[in-house]
Amino acid sequence: MFSKETYVERRLRLKRAMGSGLLLFFGNNDAPSNYPANAYKFRQDSSFLYYFGLQREGLVGVIDIDNDRETLIGDDIDIDDIIWTGYVPSVKELGESVGVAHAAPMAELQNIVNRAKTQGQSVHFLPPYRHDHMIQIADLLGIHPLQTRDAASVALIKAVVDMRAVKSAEEIEEIERAMEIGYLMHTTAMKACRPGVTEQHIAGLLEGIAHGNGCKVSFQTILSMHGEIQHGYPSMRPLEAGRLMLCDAGAETNDNYCSDNTRVTPISGKFTQRQLDIYTIVEACHDLVLEKARPGLKWLDMHLDVCRLMTDRLKDLGLMRGNTDDAVAAGAHAMFLPHGLGHMMGMDVHDMEGLGQVYVGFDDEVRPSTQFGTNCLRCGRRLQPGFVMTDEPGIYFIPHLIDLWRSQGLHKEFINYDLLETYKDFGGIRLEDDILITDDGNRVLGKQIIPYHPADVEEFINA
Repeated sequence: MFSKETYVERRLRLKRAMGSGLLLFFGNNDAPSNYPANAYKFRQDSSFLYYFGLQREGLVGVIDIDNDRETLIGDDIDIDDIIWTGYVPSVKELGESVGVAHAAPMAELQNIVNRAKTQGQSVHFLPPYRHDHMIQIADLLGIHPLQTRDAASVALIKAVVDMRAVKSAEEIEEIERAMEIGYLMHTTAMKACRPGVTEQHIAGLLEGIAHGNGCKVSFQTILSMHGEIQHGYPSMRPLEAGRLMLCDAGAETNDNYCSDNTRVTPISGKFTQRQLDIYTIVEACHDLVLEKARPGLKWLDMHLDVCRLMTDRLKDLGLMRGNTDDAVAAGAHAMFLPHGLGHMMGMDVHDMEGLGQVYVGFDDEVRPSTQFGTNCLRCGRRLQPGFVMTDEPGIYFIPHLIDLWRSQGLHKEFINYDLLETYKDFGGIRLEDDILITDDGNRVLGKQIIPYHPADVEEFINA
């Protein structure tokens, strides 16, 4: 939690951006796992945290711009709860800690909304992603729960995105803390990677580090010998000599800022030549971003530059052929890179994705693509100082995709399917770091960089 002044200033900026209306920010409630009293670990809504900074469940932040009144809505806990959870400050005390002058019980929220509607105020809220909020909003506004996402305020979405996209110095410091935990996680995974150890065991080590040093993992850990599966979650499968282990994992601090890195480790301790051939292409694509990313550059153009470099290098190996620009324009490169180059990151590992990617990563100048592969690019807009982006190119050999495209004769002028057949047992390679866009370029976040150059990886895991 930052200082009270931080949240006061954020809400003031938001009020100036919106101009008028009643703004509702719904904090999260406890979410039961398999019965009501056995809940998942509580995670507050990120936009509620951004403007109100409070970790307690069952709260709603109300900003009445027209009447210059801010209210924290929620019910005080009683002795029955105190027995189990310990003392929790009153809603009024919580509000005062972040500069909110007024407090009211949850039952008052309906009256506040009704008064606003009677006075002709616009009621603004962000797209709900939890069904309890959908029902609550439906009750407040008299609409069907399934209509609540469509009824969300585009003006509020855009105002929140504009603010949250540019990270302050104190936010960057918090992300750097997440990076330190992420460094421990990934270097632990690299050291533990050896034949016979299960994927699940290593992933469990990472979970423990994340929980022991912060709040939790920032997303479900991806750890698998099948690196070609984008979300290859860990299984009880023992690691096998000669293969590669892909680990995509991150940490979330106690103040809920995230890290997100990916590394690939040779299970036998040394890369084979064929593995190096592919790995060094991904390495070069990763480093191209560090060389070129800067304010004013469209992230879509950065993505396409990486695709062209990857295509050129795959042509050197004989896996692709033909004119590089034509191949990328046709989308042939997506056989090997079926996702986007990277995404924004902050309090959400895919920052603000719940607000709608079309508002977060795109604008009137840059619109999302419908082409396979590029349609998974989560951000295409021009970069600004203060953006935090992931740099995560990859090359994957997906047997079912190879078979499908080959049977369709798709992009056969650009793809050497005969040679590609011999790579079906390869897996996949992705390298990912988190970068801050600075005034004149970018820098990799984290005081220590997780080893990723091939010689450094081999030296580290064998030391």
